[in-house]
Amino acid sequence: MDRDYLQEALHTFNGGDWYGWKTHDDDGNKIPNDQRMTYANIKIIKEGATMPSEADVNAKIQEIKDADTARANAKTSGKAKLKAGEALTDAEIEALFGA
Repeated sequence: MDRDYLQEALHTFNGGDWYGWKTHDDDGNKIPNDQRMTYANIKIIKEGATMPSEADVNAKIQEIKDADTARANAKTSGKAKLKAGEALTDAEIEALFGA
């Protein structure tokens, strides 16, 4: 299953469940379900929440992806070190064993 980076990023703003998705565009046309979950179709559903900029959302998405890449790299490196009998870094231990 593919990760939904957009929703993961959106949940980091305004304390979590603050948004929903528009079902109709500004002209009243129904937005197909497979096209709804985009930045352009976000609607605020929690009072007091503010819309983050698209640049901020994209930066958060990249941050999440970079963390995924770092974990994957640490896991690969840690496995190689275990095979070679070398000492592991804390990041490698966490990536391999979650501790």
